[in-house]
Amino acid sequence: MRITIEVHVAAPIEEVWKAWTSPADIQQWNAASEDWHCPSAEIDLKPGGKFSYRMEAKDGSMGFDLDGIFTKVVPYELIEFALEDERLVVVEFAESDESVTVRESFDAESPNSGEQQRQGWQAILDRFARHVEAKQVN
Repeated sequence: MRITIEVHVAAPIEEVWKAWTSPADIQQWNAASEDWHCPSAEIDLKPGGKFSYRMEAKDGSMGFDLDGIFTKVVPYELIEFALEDERLVVVEFAESDESVTVRESFDAESPNSGEQQRQGWQAILDRFARHVEAKQVN
């Protein structure tokens, strides 16, 4: 099953792209809820380049590494990658006059329901938008 989510970010495409691809920014927004965080992020943004994001509950009760390899990168437009379990993810960036639409499509995993995955990934994408928009105010 393929799942697609999206968010509109009120910021210039350059700021949206930077926040999506900068390890320091990724650590600020890459969590589905307030009780989780991303204490480390490594990214080599080029085809064949790897990434690794450490996701952990803030209380230390659980955590996992999200690892993958970039398969296609078109600056300010598209990032495609394969997760360690070979699921594919496509992230599209579409600029308009007022905002940037970030659309993410991914292959669902089997242990969790599609709706549960949609909600979790959407929560992360919503946090991303809030992070970028908050930086615009400062």
